[in-house]
Amino acid sequence: MLISRKFEIVQIDKREKVNVMEKRIAIRKETKNPWERRTPLVPEDVKELIQKHSIEVLVEPSELRIYGDDDYREAGATITGELCPAPFVFGVKEIPPSYLEPGKIYVFFSHTIKGQPYNMPMLRKLLDLGCTLIDYERITDEKRRRLIFFGRFAGLAGMIDTLWLLGEKLSMRGYDTPFRHLSQTLNYRDLEGAKEAVRKVGREIAEGGLPEELSPFTIGIAGYGHVSQGAQEILDLLPIEEVEPAELFALRDRARNDRIYKVVFKEEHMVEPRDPGQKFELYDYYEHPEKYRGVFERYVPHLDVLVNAIYWDSRYPRLVTMDFVRKHFGEQSPRLLVVGDISCDVGGAVEFTLKCTEPGNPAFTYFPGDDRLEDGVKADGITVLAVDNLPAELPRDASDYFSHVLKDYVPDIVGADYSRGFDEVDLPAPIKRAVIVYKGKLTPDYFYLREHLG
Repeated sequence: MLISRKFEIVQIDKREKVNVMEKRIAIRKETKNPWERRTPLVPEDVKELIQKHSIEVLVEPSELRIYGDDDYREAGATITGELCPAPFVFGVKEIPPSYLEPGKIYVFFSHTIKGQPYNMPMLRKLLDLGCTLIDYERITDEKRRRLIFFGRFAGLAGMIDTLWLLGEKLSMRGYDTPFRHLSQTLNYRDLEGAKEAVRKVGREIAEGGLPEELSPFTIGIAGYGHVSQGAQEILDLLPIEEVEPAELFALRDRARNDRIYKVVFKEEHMVEPRDPGQKFELYDYYEHPEKYRGVFERYVPHLDVLVNAIYWDSRYPRLVTMDFVRKHFGEQSPRLLVVGDISCDVGGAVEFTLKCTEPGNPAFTYFPGDDRLEDGVKADGITVLAVDNLPAELPRDASDYFSHVLKDYVPDIVGADYSRGFDEVDLPAPIKRAVIVYKGKLTPDYFYLREHLG
């Protein structure tokens, strides 16, 4: 039998030979920043892949990864800095172009589908090297619903961090509130430890209330998907009364200070048809967003906290524009204290999200009056949380969940015949929809990225 690094020649009978990709995968160490400790596959699931599916697993050593090298070694993996022998490389976040190798099949979050400029050099390199890219974000069912994601954990960590920043900001403004007891998510032992801290804050609010002058205290969440559900999972640990968006305008008349008013915004609250005679229709909005205009800003003056948990691209109206906050908050301290921009689209749904942050420096404050920002929490202005890898603040919980879903897709990814053309490759439909690059060429669903590549 002849073996190369990527293929083995298998004798089928005396007349025929076929090329079969080796069943060997690599798990790369994450290099995005010092706080990225997640892994796509945890040792428990690596052991199952080795024993049940006869897949060899190479693991790049890492001092940061939430699971240590010895945990993988005990699971049966090989710890090595040399990943070349593995045809398949699994990661979490973007892989720097200098790490890419010719002909490899890469599986990770590429953050390229919106043509993000900062990741176009990586995409070009994948094309130049004849690689294949499978993006977790695009593994979907027939209705294009995502099947593997960290979204809930982004929502969990994002809401914890938002409440922590809220406590910091209120303290700077002279308010002593239970929120001051909270810490950043990454400082808790695990998710349950963070939840217990939030429950304690909730008990204090229920028993002693917030300062009367802060009432009604309102927290709005834009969106209702996995990210929003994670955020609400944390928020609901506090004494919450949920109200409809329309109730915000007269809420002061009946407000109580021993609770927080939660508002969840759906599409029909964010936009309206440009034609006064047309009714809002969800399908029509997503198919023809140009027929709609944004109306979310009518609610902003009534919110103390805004959590952005929606998917956004440039076809759709923004939630909050810079023009709006300059006009309404330019000469005064806005009621809006903190924006937890979990979606973190720079210049996107929240236009004054002017940059992404990282867990070591998670927030900046935007001052509408003179259109500037400063790092950190400030008493005045609007403080923005814009961490683009929030699930990294819950590395063990997030990795365990993600890996337990991903492991079921690995045998299909490894077992496909990549010697065939893209139309014939025997990948299951959910995975095939996630193939952005196939052997150095953009696949049909992603031809539009050519205009972003230049």
